[in-house]
Amino acid sequence: MKFFAKFYRVLSLIIPFVRKVFPLVDSELHHWSTKGISHACPELKEQALASITNKKFHCQGGSIYSLYPTVCKTDFISLVVALQTISDYLDNLCDNAGITDEQAFRQLHYAITDALDPSAHLKDYYAFYPYKEDGGYLKELVLTCQQKVNTLPSYELVKPNIQKLARLYSELQTYKHLNPSIREEKMLTWIHKHLEHYPQLTPWEFAAATGSTLGMFMLCAAASDKNLTSCTVSKIDSAYFPWISGLHILLDYFIDAAEDQKSGDLNFVSYYQDSPETAAHLIHFIQQAFLQADTLPYPAFHKTIVQGLLAMYLSDPKANTYQGIKNSLLETAGGCTRLLYLLCNFLRFRKKL
Repeated sequence: MKFFAKFYRVLSLIIPFVRKVFPLVDSELHHWSTKGISHACPELKEQALASITNKKFHCQGGSIYSLYPTVCKTDFISLVVALQTISDYLDNLCDNAGITDEQAFRQLHYAITDALDPSAHLKDYYAFYPYKEDGGYLKELVLTCQQKVNTLPSYELVKPNIQKLARLYSELQTYKHLNPSIREEKMLTWIHKHLEHYPQLTPWEFAAATGSTLGMFMLCAAASDKNLTSCTVSKIDSAYFPWISGLHILLDYFIDAAEDQKSGDLNFVSYYQDSPETAAHLIHFIQQAFLQADTLPYPAFHKTIVQGLLAMYLSDPKANTYQGIKNSLLETAGGCTRLLYLLCNFLRFRKKL
């Protein structure tokens, strides 16, 4: 009976997520893919539309935080979609245009930190990038984020933590897209400036944790509570970075490992020595993510996030390449995660994921 009560609580979050949140996400993405990018040059328009089409599930996933108890759902989905669209668009600009210019990547990613600072003045984000005419697309995305976070009653309380995560995210994106001949050395130099504060992590686990937007979304959701305290902010920050955020990105790289090995792309999971080590470290992140979720307000909400991450990524057909590790992760995560995994398989079959 206890298990079914837990699963009922999970479904009470997941069902409105699929039925109510997904259509709102679709509406926001439709706006940005039509009016938002309509006046861009062909190169930037192509990358913008590709990021929306191919990475829609990022916006869907992040929008789970619109169901956090104190959040205004419609406005929050606008914020999540705008911020995640900036992230995915910039990733495409750095990854798909044959450019490896560190200065250009750093300048582009000021859009992330500016989007999360209502007082920031907009910059020329394309100053060092070869294509520049986007018809105001990127600046409009940044402005949308600034307007939305400015309405959150406790935003000033979470702003330092969010800016820290945004800077780390931007630094990762700047270094990870550099030429492979210098990329690893540059990344390790950057990572080791921070790693002393996270002795329990490998360098590449730290890098993975910086690559998630979930901590930013959660802190924004928490800022919707006018009674938020600095103690709660600190707990959220510690739970998400590095554990929940790290699990998020390690799972992303885990399912892409075989693909990245063939293409020669950077993959943080590939730095584990073998399958047993990979499984052991991912299991550790799962266990820590659940433990940390228990320390937060509304722990069931955060546990469902962790379960949902596992179900979503492990239901991807690419995860079947590593069936043994996949089974170990599902076993560690428990029965509710297994049922969510089956639900995600069904949603994939119905083309909802």
